[in-house]
Amino acid sequence: MNKVRILGVDTSLRSSGVAVIEVSGQQMRALAYGRIHNKAALSHTGCLAAIHREVDKLITEFSPDEAVIEGAFFAKNAKTAMILGQARGVVLAACALRNLPVYEYSPRSIKQATVGAGAATKDQVAKMVARLLGLAEIPQDDAADALAAAICHAHQRGLPEALRSKPV
Repeated sequence: MNKVRILGVDTSLRSSGVAVIEVSGQQMRALAYGRIHNKAALSHTGCLAAIHREVDKLITEFSPDEAVIEGAFFAKNAKTAMILGQARGVVLAACALRNLPVYEYSPRSIKQATVGAGAATKDQVAKMVARLLGLAEIPQDDAADALAAAICHAHQRGLPEALRSKPV
């Protein structure tokens, strides 16, 4: 049976969640997950460089076949939206430089695919992710969101070609 590795990223400037899962048929397992924590003292450009560096390390170490990020995001103001957009851009660039196709899903779609409810809480997502992947501990929010994004994409891969999401 073909094994597929999926990189999931939940982007943020100060605390991005990252995860790599492996899918074989209906079986999924987490190969790595955690967060990229950028301290408050680190400059804006330093944070972006750290995100790129860490995502590139994961791509190098685990050789994922596809990547997924959360698509639409909402910010309270334009500056926050721009910062989040820059963090997403760094992730997209890291993947593009490694010829890794990237897929996007809305937060609601990710929650629906993982928990079965598009309005699920972060706690519900984290608990379901731990259950689906057989994790001994419930992952932190950022890592849980990255794992959930990867799980969402794994479910999408099982759909007929015409119904699947297309890479960005």
